[in-house]
Amino acid sequence: MNLHVNFEELTALKAGAEALLAREEQSEAIVLAPPEARARIEALLPRLDGDISLSTLEELRTVEVAVSAIVASLRADMEMLVVSTHAADEGAVAAYFDFAHGFTVVHRLREMASEMEALIELVTGSAVTRETARTFQFPD
Repeated sequence: MNLHVNFEELTALKAGAEALLAREEQSEAIVLAPPEARARIEALLPRLDGDISLSTLEELRTVEVAVSAIVASLRADMEMLVVSTHAADEGAVAAYFDFAHGFTVVHRLREMASEMEALIELVTGSAVTRETARTFQFPD
């Protein structure tokens, strides 16, 4: 299955991921993303150049963890800019749009996960397991 990601969404996710990773490198005292999420963000970055092909539910969940961590960071950045400047400040508005673009990708990922889970259950006749999430293949 393909996750369609438009230019604005890609730009917001890429910038958010790079900023999150850079902040963590600069300050070891502050951990913004758990190690698992950080590793998944690092793995996702090279894929943020267009639509993302997801062949299994497990792969989708991996991407969802990374995107969710990026969006959480974008939300924190937006909130900080709103309270430190003004809701209508240009930086705060830009941060809102970055957050909103990332948030829509998380929403689509969750919808895709639900669809994948339903298809796996329909085809196998049982609930999704770790094994079926890892091995059940979805075509593009």
